[in-house]
Amino acid sequence: MKLIPVYMPDVSGNELEYVTDCIQSGWISSLGKYVSRFEGEFASICGVKHAIALANGTVALHLALLSLDIGPGDEVIMPPLTFVATANAVKYVGANPVFVDVDPTTWTIDPEKIESKISSNTRAIMPVHLFGHPVDMDPLNGIADKHDLIVIEDAAEAHGAKYKGKTTGSLGDVACFSFYGNKAITTGEGGMLTTDSDQIAERARFLKDHGMDKDRHYWHSEVGYNFRMTNLQAAVGVAQIERFPEIYTRKRYIAGIYKERLMELPTIEVQPEASWAENSYWMNSIILKENCPLDRDTLREKLSQHGIDTRPFFYPLHFLPPYKELEGKYPVSERLAAGGINLPSYPGLADDDINRICDLIIELTN
Repeated sequence: MKLIPVYMPDVSGNELEYVTDCIQSGWISSLGKYVSRFEGEFASICGVKHAIALANGTVALHLALLSLDIGPGDEVIMPPLTFVATANAVKYVGANPVFVDVDPTTWTIDPEKIESKISSNTRAIMPVHLFGHPVDMDPLNGIADKHDLIVIEDAAEAHGAKYKGKTTGSLGDVACFSFYGNKAITTGEGGMLTTDSDQIAERARFLKDHGMDKDRHYWHSEVGYNFRMTNLQAAVGVAQIERFPEIYTRKRYIAGIYKERLMELPTIEVQPEASWAENSYWMNSIILKENCPLDRDTLREKLSQHGIDTRPFFYPLHFLPPYKELEGKYPVSERLAAGGINLPSYPGLADDDINRICDLIIELTN
């Protein structure tokens, strides 16, 4: 039986050529032409002045917080429906996550619920563009301006997604991306910090390289970090960016087939796309409604029996042992997590395979 995985990276461009060039040149670590090229080209995609290549998306979040001097006793507002790295990075700097439930129509943080969670210790809001759908940023930025808060986009899953015509990565004070193997742009592991602020960019570049003085080798004026991306990773990233418009278009095309086939089903809620949004569809996701004859895990098992791999949604963070003390009422996040399934979403997915997946879902859920 043919296995259809949830994701496969598309590395069919110049990745091997550029990595070979790195090896033959000897520039395989964090110095080399591909790092700066990758940063510049990714900054252009986002429409920002600065992009800083890093080891992974989690350290991008960590570095953003460090660069903004967020630390012990500070609070950072975020949704509970996100990958655990969002909250972990806040804990790394000694700050505290504060959860705000998500909006049922976008699956992202609900701006209307933010102000009630702001305290004298609140320093930042960390909106998460979940599964590629951007957050409603205008009201969120309005609240941040009103209360003098920093906005850190967790855009790990939202390469190229747009909010009212502006690309993710340019919608807050700073943004963080992941280039893990299942992302639309991948470097195997890897991350990026983007910003329009010269001050934030300078601070981030200093801290990510052991806090070394840029003009005085091996002079470290404070404790820094090794968050650097290698030239080998960046070489893969440059090749990925060359084909990103094609990959992005294909992923939205795949999402269109899923929506056309599944959105009218009475037992399923299909991933949203608000009128002001352009979803990048990192994952194609569905929610099983209460009237569905199968629960989430049973449907996943039956799809697996037919060679179709899936993933559940993330557990809400307040369900996880490190964050149990933050228990509260987040009914939308809990409902989505309980019924959510991520379907195969990679750019090489054939139309026939998408239709086979849809045929089975229709058969099993009605």
